[in-house]
Amino acid sequence: MKKDKKKKHSEHKGLRMAKNWKKGFFTVLFSRLGFVVLMLLVQVLILLIIWGFFGQIMKQYIIGGQAAFELVVLLILFNSPMDSTAKLSWMLIIALMPFFGSVFYLWTHIEMGHRTIKQRLNQLTESSKKNLKQQTEALKHLGEQSESSAALSRYLYKIADCTVYENTSVEYFSLGEIKFPKMLEEIEKAEKFIFLEYFIIEEGYMWGNVLELLAKKAKCGVDVRVMYDGTCEFTTLPYYYPKRLEVLGIKCKMWEPIKPVITSTYNYRDHRKILVIDGKTAFCGGINLADEYINRVKRFGHWKDTAIMLKGAAVDPFTLMFLQMWNVNRSKMDDFSKYLGLYDRNIRANGFVIPYPESPLNDHKLAERVYINILYSANKYVYITTPYLILDDEIKGALRFAAERGVDVRIVVPGIPDKKAVWALSKSYYKPLIKAGVKIYEYTPGFIHSKVFVSDDTKAVVGTINLDYRSLYHHFECAAYLYGVDCIPDIKKDMRYCFDNSKRIRLEDIKKEKADIKILGKVLKFIAPLL
Repeated sequence: MKKDKKKKHSEHKGLRMAKNWKKGFFTVLFSRLGFVVLMLLVQVLILLIIWGFFGQIMKQYIIGGQAAFELVVLLILFNSPMDSTAKLSWMLIIALMPFFGSVFYLWTHIEMGHRTIKQRLNQLTESSKKNLKQQTEALKHLGEQSESSAALSRYLYKIADCTVYENTSVEYFSLGEIKFPKMLEEIEKAEKFIFLEYFIIEEGYMWGNVLELLAKKAKCGVDVRVMYDGTCEFTTLPYYYPKRLEVLGIKCKMWEPIKPVITSTYNYRDHRKILVIDGKTAFCGGINLADEYINRVKRFGHWKDTAIMLKGAAVDPFTLMFLQMWNVNRSKMDDFSKYLGLYDRNIRANGFVIPYPESPLNDHKLAERVYINILYSANKYVYITTPYLILDDEIKGALRFAAERGVDVRIVVPGIPDKKAVWALSKSYYKPLIKAGVKIYEYTPGFIHSKVFVSDDTKAVVGTINLDYRSLYHHFECAAYLYGVDCIPDIKKDMRYCFDNSKRIRLEDIKKEKADIKILGKVLKFIAPLL
């Protein structure tokens, strides 16, 4: 009896600790986070001092060596598969700071700190191939309806083992506050496992309700796992938060927590938002676990976000995505087969679903290829929502080409930004797109965070992938390509809502833009691929 009371007290204490944690200035200053930041600054300072000291003593000897080193770095840069815009940005950095710019590029190029993760992920992906095989019948049926979508499916399977599925129901949520109660309802049904992988978790009403339910399920023996990006330590959660959740019976880990060592691992963040329940239900989209995503708090006006819920065979890939990331740093790997093939085989639904991941540790730019495929294959329209519009040459060319051949291309971006500098940079892309015929809208009620493509009443993508370099090059992401599913009209209807509640930007509006915004956008364009 005393043991049960002690356990119950421990659970309540853990829940209170998880809910009541607050971070003030002095907490940060004297915390592990403060120590980490201090150590990073010390390392940078030591490097500067060493360079300054030896630079003065051996100036006449190192000039030639430095020039040779910079030349080698430039040769590596020119021969890399990097986007040409990114190469120009690096050239500018190297021109302004020859030695440190060269060292910085080389440091990112050799992937110091990423090689082990890359090797481990490749091993996990290779070992997972037996779990997800190409659905040949589904591919055949897709080809009968759309050869371009079937070709895309073959490409995704060849490059990333992404399979096309039939008989998966897809429900579209046009707002976070519509998704949230459904999410709680599905968690309540869990009997075997609940896997959550999110970029942001923040204390408040949304996470508090989810956490209470997770703790309840963990107490009942459900395998509950929570994974979030390590940058949350800077903004929303303490470093020891995983231990606090473990008190509640919840397994928890951070993806790449910030450490007191300079490493390129900080550049590659886990931007995914995945919830899988019992292998039967999966959620994906732009909605994180924080109160602004359900408009409980107002940060940048009305927060417009979206998500989808899947039931059926296409749940398996999201389960696998989670397990691969969860097992990267584990010595003993999960038996993936235990968590796959658990979906309801009685589900009958129209259309096709192809879930797919994106990883910064490969050179295929999978997410961008999917977006470009939609733009090149469109006949009537392509409607897009994205919080950021920072484009490389390939996708900018695809947007312009689609518009110039008569496709109705529309992009909705925020009317109220979350980052003023990124907003100014996004605006610098307006003019050439509008001149080509692309229609750009700014969502006047507030901030639009959804990442959606929909085209020709037949195909769509809903996921975590923004139209910017971060999502397309530097983040772990996920999405689902949808063809002919029943919710396509709902997605189109939601797009119409966005247009009706947005201001269309025209060339005369660009001329009237404030000079400081124009200048900032043009300046930041030099380093856009590095932001």
